[in-house]
Amino acid sequence: MRLRNVPDAQDRLERCANFIQSPEEYKGEWNNFFSNNNPIYLEIGSGKGNFITTLARNNPQINYIALERYPTVLIKLIRKVPEDGYKNLAVMNVDAEKLEEFFEVGEVDKLYLNFSDPWPKKRHAKRRLTSPNFLNIYKKVLGPGSSIEFKTDNREFFDYSVEEFKNQGYTLTKLTYDLYNSDMVEGNVPTEYEEKFHALGTPINKLIAIYKTS
Repeated sequence: MRLRNVPDAQDRLERCANFIQSPEEYKGEWNNFFSNNNPIYLEIGSGKGNFITTLARNNPQINYIALERYPTVLIKLIRKVPEDGYKNLAVMNVDAEKLEEFFEVGEVDKLYLNFSDPWPKKRHAKRRLTSPNFLNIYKKVLGPGSSIEFKTDNREFFDYSVEEFKNQGYTLTKLTYDLYNSDMVEGNVPTEYEEKFHALGTPINKLIAIYKTS
């Protein structure tokens, strides 16, 4: 991914009411940050932020955390946040490989993976957010019965992911190869990327996986 350099990106993030500069300080204490014990839903790779900000605005009874590793992308997300912020949203500029530094086991109730980079070359497979390495990291922050919702327009990446979820002990509860012609479209919140490719007629794949401890 080639990203335009924005010299003041970090400064602009720090001025956002919802940006968390040191998220490791809240490990095991996110209920204190949000001042409630509501469920925590985490999106990894929040991109321009339409998905997560829409959810935060429409569901005040749920706490949302947006995780994005590229500050230049996060700038586009924070533009969608009102000046005084959302009380149920936190924004983090970190790498998903470090999730255990920010969350205790069971602290995350749901995880979203929306249109993640498919890393199509086999030598890059370990970078995929549905690779065995990442799926095992998620187990260390999800609680028993917690779910992962995964969407992508890339069928090859989706097929790979279906098998890896199964191989890593997740139970697939719902699956579709054409979201907009399935019952899973009810309540669907699209990302900017999703809207673009759906308009072009590209089928959107989606699955819901449940993590159950042994």
